[in-house]
Amino acid sequence: MTDISNVLQAAINHDNQTQTLEEVIFDAIAEARETCDLSGSNSANCAVAWDIVEELQAEKSHKKQATKGKSSLESYCDRHPEAVECLIYDL
Repeated sequence: MTDISNVLQAAINHDNQTQTLEEVIFDAIAEARETCDLSGSNSANCAVAWDIVEELQAEKSHKKQATKGKSSLESYCDRHPEAVECLIYDL
C-alpha cells in the first residue's frame, strides 16, 4: 500500500504548482465523483478514489489537531501532575 504522505505530497505539488490541502481535497472529491460516474459506484476504482478523499480529510484533521494548543487544565497538569484534578484511574 502506498504511503499516504507520498500521495498527499504528490497531490499538493502536482505540475509544480503548490496547492493548499483544501484545494487538493476539493480536486480529489471532483475526481472521485467523475471516477464513480465512469466506473460505477460499486467499482474498485470508485472505492479507491473515495479512500484517497478520506485519507486527505484525515490528514487535514490531524494537522488541525497538531496545531491546536493545550487547554488550561492540560497546562496545569503538565506543571502539577500530582494534583487531584490530573489523576487518571484505570478501571
